[in-house]
Amino acid sequence: MRYPEAMTSDISPESIGALIRETRRQRGLTQAQLAQMLKTSQSAIGRIEAGNQNLSLETINRLAAALSASLLLAGTGQLNYVIEGGRPLEGRIETRLSKNGAVAVLCASLLNRGRTTLRGVPQIEEVNRLTEVLTSIGVACEWDDSHTDLTLTPPERLSLSQMDRTAARRTRSILMFLGPLLHHQSSFIVPYAGGCDLGTRTVEPHLQALRHLGLSVVTRQGFYHCEVAPPSAGCRQFALTERGDTVTENALMAAARTPGTTVIRNASPNYMVQDLCAYLVQLGVAIEGIGTTTLTVHGVADICADAVVDISEDPIEAMSLLTAGIVTGSELTVTRAPIEFLEIELAVLESMGLDFDLGEEYCARNGFTRLADLTVRPSVLRAPADKIHPMPFPGLNIDNLPFFAVIAAAAEGTTTIFDWVYDNRATHLLELNKLGANIKLLDPHRLMVTGPTHWHGDRQIICPPALRPAMCLLLAALAAEGTTVLRDTYVINRGYEGLPERLSQIGAKIEATPFETASA
Repeated sequence: MRYPEAMTSDISPESIGALIRETRRQRGLTQAQLAQMLKTSQSAIGRIEAGNQNLSLETINRLAAALSASLLLAGTGQLNYVIEGGRPLEGRIETRLSKNGAVAVLCASLLNRGRTTLRGVPQIEEVNRLTEVLTSIGVACEWDDSHTDLTLTPPERLSLSQMDRTAARRTRSILMFLGPLLHHQSSFIVPYAGGCDLGTRTVEPHLQALRHLGLSVVTRQGFYHCEVAPPSAGCRQFALTERGDTVTENALMAAARTPGTTVIRNASPNYMVQDLCAYLVQLGVAIEGIGTTTLTVHGVADICADAVVDISEDPIEAMSLLTAGIVTGSELTVTRAPIEFLEIELAVLESMGLDFDLGEEYCARNGFTRLADLTVRPSVLRAPADKIHPMPFPGLNIDNLPFFAVIAAAAEGTTTIFDWVYDNRATHLLELNKLGANIKLLDPHRLMVTGPTHWHGDRQIICPPALRPAMCLLLAALAAEGTTVLRDTYVINRGYEGLPERLSQIGAKIEATPFETASA
């Protein structure tokens, strides 16, 4: 495929710097250590990672060699998306099952000596990386003929020394191996977590919670070095210092096979935590307070049960699809939306003037998640009176906040987006300006978005190394007149299944092409 001659490439020093920073962190290196390897100064590495220094091909190759990673994106075998935007969408599109719910159950399957079958597993890169790690340590991962159901069968003993470290470092979910693995060996190591580059993301809340259950962790040289001691006897009670989803999941998994009672306060009641609780209950672990911020876990010494698991639908994907309809000015129905986890988002959209219908509720296949079909129609949107900010469930979901930057860009007036959780994600959303948005960074956590926007494409943009901001670029490209090429969409494929095919079925014109094609 040939692209318009006017199309420009946006492989900027900022995007290369972000990739270098993410790769360095995945390797467990400090800026000073990388500088020593390259025989340069720490300040030079800081300038490179901040995008304040142009890089020669020789310098990029030296960085790639030091980090043992490919930093030149062309020719790596990854995919670009070529999007001809400005087309209305129509019809119905189904919400797929939850990425985060699937990831939680995959990790928790390490607690079970029996077989675990996940039905309808999303076929995404995050799942692929975790199955690669599980396979490397001896777990048999078998897909059914339709490649939708995944059965996990553990070995007699895990081979932790054989862990696929490359796959492990490409997912933040590897952090959720700590809770289950403390029940397998008295000492072990796990590579540093990777995944999205969202700025500094401390693991201290995980480590503080797991200390109550016998795990002590020292971080050095790119690994979590873990030692296990018997936890305190009797009823253990502690509060999480952060009401995080993965922190709660790690504590739950550690408590599930620790005999006795563990009370976890300030727990997340979010959708993926409820999925994990449902799985643990199915395995025979009694849990009180599911869906609340206090979980009481009655742990057991051993688990050996065959389980078939239906996870919930993904509220983040549902919000992504709703945003696609909103920014393209389309009438679009998103089916099987988990409404309980979208209520605040819909309240904000209603205040902005969105015309939508909410169908009758029905139950998900898992037996407890409330679903509904949502139809959005072309609307004249206005900026909300107050800032838009996330809160722990039942507040506006932190992963849905970036989509409001795209929606606010389509609205009349100025909106403040306050991303208080992450110190780098707001910066990635500035990439929307390349498609015509008017977004200003007030500080690392706040954006000022002024609309309405006349979206325009005819350019190439490298995806930022963060899932939701990258998806926001795709959504804006759907609305943008002309052809937009999103380069290196691996980060999108971490969390979304078959987007080109699914979006094409509702009227989008989007094609997945290899790097070599799009860079020609």
